[in-house]
Amino acid sequence: MTIWRLAPHARDGILVADLRRVGDNMLLPDGYSDIPPGKIAAVVTHLEMRERPAPLPDPPGAWALRRVEAPGLDWYRDHYRRIGEEWLWSSRLAMSDVELAAIIHSPRVEVHALVHDDRDEGLLELDFREPSQCELVFFGVTAKLIGSSAGRFLMNRALQRAWSQPISRLWVHTCSFDHPNALAFYQRAGFRPFRRQVEVSDDPRLDGTLPRDVARHVPIVE
Repeated sequence: MTIWRLAPHARDGILVADLRRVGDNMLLPDGYSDIPPGKIAAVVTHLEMRERPAPLPDPPGAWALRRVEAPGLDWYRDHYRRIGEEWLWSSRLAMSDVELAAIIHSPRVEVHALVHDDRDEGLLELDFREPSQCELVFFGVTAKLIGSSAGRFLMNRALQRAWSQPISRLWVHTCSFDHPNALAFYQRAGFRPFRRQVEVSDDPRLDGTLPRDVARHVPIVE
């Protein structure tokens, strides 16, 4: 019989759990596991690519990529919220100014905005702080551009920027709170799944971090 154990660790202050086989002990068994009121739980899929993929043509559209050097914290939080609140992005909103600046002002972290009609409508964040690899940390567009092929344009730029550096691995994670097409989109871009986890955290809509009326695909349970 295959036995798994929930092995928790923290990422951005959120409990993340690997499913690992350990003898005859099983902390997260097959079947249903209760999530306490006020908490949310997502299945997280990690994906990677180990070599630069063949470039794909850009879709037609009036988009541009803008590198944001030393992003202002207010700009970053507003942009992050506009793109991510529907998918319950909240980890960066809970950080102090010092914690957030330490990440996005690092010389090994790149923050880019997708520009459309002279407005910032997409976010691309690449983290090169680990030697020989890059994490695609945040990737998304605002609601008005979903379904417009802007995501394909942004992914082309992400792959171009990431593989312009001397890396041997590019990786990303997505979860069951994200857009339902996100996982397939990453796989079409050339990423391959290598790990699955369960992530449990406080519901950010209950403490005011995010509005209560966002992410209706994840019901609030109090």
